Amino acid sequence: MPELTAEQVQRGRGPDPTVLARRKLINREVRSAREKLTSSTGLQRAFDYELIRVFAQYRLNGSAGTLLLALLVAAAACVWVPFYVVSGWLCLVVLTSAFAAVLCRRFLAEPSAAARVSFWRKLLPTAELLHGLSWALLAGLFVGIEAPGARFFLMTALLIVSALTVTLAATIPIAVYFGLAPIVSAIILSFSGRSDIDSVTMLLMAVCAQLFFIFLTNRLYSTSVETIEFRAEKDALIAELETAKANSDEARRKAEEANLAKSRFLATMSHELRTPLNAILGFSEVMKNEVFGPHTNASYKEYSGDIHSSGQHLLTLINEILDLSRIEAGKYELSEEAISLAAIADDAAHMLNLRAKAKSQTIRQATEPDLPRIWADERAIRQAVLNIIANAIKFTPQGGEISIKVGWTATGGQYVSISDTGPGIPEDEIPVVMQTFGRGSLAIKTAEQGSGLGLPIVKGLIDLHGGGFRIKSSPRAGTEVTITLPAERVMDTLPALPEPNERSAA
Repeated sequence: MPELTAEQVQRGRGPDPTVLARRKLINREVRSAREKLTSSTGLQRAFDYELIRVFAQYRLNGSAGTLLLALLVAAAACVWVPFYVVSGWLCLVVLTSAFAAVLCRRFLAEPSAAARVSFWRKLLPTAELLHGLSWALLAGLFVGIEAPGARFFLMTALLIVSALTVTLAATIPIAVYFGLAPIVSAIILSFSGRSDIDSVTMLLMAVCAQLFFIFLTNRLYSTSVETIEFRAEKDALIAELETAKANSDEARRKAEEANLAKSRFLATMSHELRTPLNAILGFSEVMKNEVFGPHTNASYKEYSGDIHSSGQHLLTLINEILDLSRIEAGKYELSEEAISLAAIADDAAHMLNLRAKAKSQTIRQATEPDLPRIWADERAIRQAVLNIIANAIKFTPQGGEISIKVGWTATGGQYVSISDTGPGIPEDEIPVVMQTFGRGSLAIKTAEQGSGLGLPIVKGLIDLHGGGFRIKSSPRAGTEVTITLPAERVMDTLPALPEPNERSAA
């Protein structure tokens, strides 16, 4: 486990994810550097093993092609060389090819964890050297033969073998050099002492071809290393993704368990909290109103009023938390019926009108005529409208104005828009006020009473109806909050039922 710093312990937080990622990267680089230092090629041990494995696979897959080439060359060489001599050379090529194939098969049979990489990097190039020597002996069969086309055939056969060696052994460059060295020597010896233009031309062509093969070897080796590196990075990325997915699944499982525990706690504590609160509210109201006679001390009446208002605030907070918990858990059941959105907005404005008058605020209403009813939960819509209007009254200064508009949306739905002339909300704080218990800087500075649950509850209730919720605000320009309900919730007027005689006629 990573150690926590003193500051993290004091704050009660875990290690910073960026620090963990940096440590993981450093550990990976140190491990890679250690493997490179212990490797003879400067690559990681896993890369060395992978290059040898590719070499072994290519050499095994190319064994049949090599033997077929040897048979064709032997058959063509019989034109100039006796059959029994060619047969001996062919047997030697077959033996060296079989020896290399056996070594490759044994290497592939070893477990990767127990593979002796340095041992095989020495043994396999040696087998390639023996194979190259067996092909180089082909030049010895043509010693003293001056027949037309013999030298050209010899050079062509050896160049084909050189190309085959480069193709099959490019992942181990030293094996390519070991396999080409005898063949290059045989070509040079075959044309040594000859000064005619044809021999010199063929010798130059052979030398240039071998130089090209060496260049091609290096390019193929670089490509193989890059491919293996990309594959290793992909495997590492897949492993990290799987680890991250496992951690995410575990975190989600714990979050679901915590959410379930929270829901059970709230369901259990709902009755335990509300019952004493109702008693506190009832008895404090009796004491505040002096039902059983006046208090001997006037302060008791004031204290009773404080207890009553605090209990009401606490009960409201508990109800909001329970409502939000049910919404988040998907347990909030809508009791839908045909309601008038305009009537709900009008009732909410009347309910909060006294609070607005206490701050000398004006509430203006504008409703489009002949709005049909909508199919929705009246309690949920009423709570949403009340929360928005209460927020507007709370943050609008003395003498401000609050406008309530109800009408049609462009898509055929209905909307309620509440705007105020308050100080507004900075654009970067809008996501904050939409979070649970989130409060903007204005609410913090003015110490306005509130839990930060009003807007999240409104959004949750409107989302349950499939509607939309939008806040448009800027500093010193006021705030406009709009809730919309979709067109499918608008109830069209049904045609009148026909009379009984009309139905029988139809």
